[in-house]
Amino acid sequence: MRWIAVICLLAGVANAQEVSAQDMTPELRGRVDAAIRQVVESTGVPSASVGIVRGGHIVMTAAYGKARLSPPLESTPAMAYPIGSISKQFTASCILLLEQDGKLKLDDTVSRWFPELTQANEVTVRELLSHTSGYEDYAPQDYTIPAWMQPNDPHALVETWAKKPLDFAPGTQWQYSNTNFVLAALIVEKASGMPYFDFLRTRVLQPAGITEALNLDTDRAKLQVQGYERHALAPLRPAVLEAPGWYFGDASLAMPVADLLRWDISILGRTVLSPASYAAFESEVKLKDGKGTSYGLGITVRTHDGKRMLEHSGEVGGFVAENVVFPDDGLAVAVLTNQEASPAAQQIARAVLPLLLTEKKPEPAPHTAAEDQVKTILNGLTHGQIDRSLFTPDANFYFSPETMTDFSSSLGPLGSVTSVIQQQESLRGGMTERSFVAVFSDGASVSISTYVMPDGKLEQFLVTGKL
Repeated sequence: MRWIAVICLLAGVANAQEVSAQDMTPELRGRVDAAIRQVVESTGVPSASVGIVRGGHIVMTAAYGKARLSPPLESTPAMAYPIGSISKQFTASCILLLEQDGKLKLDDTVSRWFPELTQANEVTVRELLSHTSGYEDYAPQDYTIPAWMQPNDPHALVETWAKKPLDFAPGTQWQYSNTNFVLAALIVEKASGMPYFDFLRTRVLQPAGITEALNLDTDRAKLQVQGYERHALAPLRPAVLEAPGWYFGDASLAMPVADLLRWDISILGRTVLSPASYAAFESEVKLKDGKGTSYGLGITVRTHDGKRMLEHSGEVGGFVAENVVFPDDGLAVAVLTNQEASPAAQQIARAVLPLLLTEKKPEPAPHTAAEDQVKTILNGLTHGQIDRSLFTPDANFYFSPETMTDFSSSLGPLGSVTSVIQQQESLRGGMTERSFVAVFSDGASVSISTYVMPDGKLEQFLVTGKL
């Protein structure tokens, strides 16, 4: 039989805005709308709020699906969604403004403010903002672990994670780490003499025209959108947003899609920072051996089909966001969704971009030995079986009896796993992060995300959606 049915609720488009036929013709608008609807339907994501900038103007904001399943609530573009790690570029902008003010330098060492941290006299602010510091990531998982369900304090978080031995010598490797940006936000407070969010609001958000941003530590009650999670291909369940104090400067913001587009427009128009600061923000940071990182300061920097591209995704409990800016083309695409670990936000951006730009297809990833392990584990999960010796305590917590039932009930009808193909591999939180596509005997395919500890144990094994 074909894959088990998932919840898929589609609403009509709301509040679409067009500036001119040149910016967004009715024909193009229809093709974009159809592409978004197809992804929403195929992924089963509860809702998506999507916006597009062309020619430096907002030409479309639209919402699809349900912001809440029960009681039902239609999503609208005016609703704020958490933007996760897209928040990092806002924190980087705070640091750049403080450099403009003469209150710090990017090449100052962390010891100026936090001398007690590991190798603080070697790690620079620039290395924090470019993920080249060596500080271990406190939050690499794409599911909620027990620790995140209890309130925390950013100072305590930094004291715990930034006093560990570094994962590598500063400036010698690139490894994504949320810890870097919690520390950067604390530096903003010390250098400015203001609470982080007050500085962010007055010096970054307001100048960019962002009026509806929420601080998830203090404003979460204002969120109208419910986040969801799905275990394998089972029905959606309400997700838990991490407790206050965990995301501080690294993933602390929520906003409507139009506000995120206003941020993109400020990048296109270079209206918040100085030209020198924007140059630093958008320039690829090099390692000490001269190798590139494809990362600037809080943002990924790449060339896409010959065009400069700035990109970042974001995730917190129950939500995933994607934001892409083409600075030389006056183009930006922002997507906000309310399902944890879902590929829908990135798939929507990938579906829309070919309609707006000429796009080349990516080369397939090479074969890796980890594919055999994933195939074995996934075949076991389809039958409700798991070798818990392969997993860490956090991952074993995730695979609760409820989760095991969700995996077996939703994946079992697909048959056996016939192939697993690795898509990518990188470092994260001192672990190896990999993504895979698995194909079942009935022809269905799913995406899988894993994190592997240095000792080989799995910290994460998620089926993140149907392809």
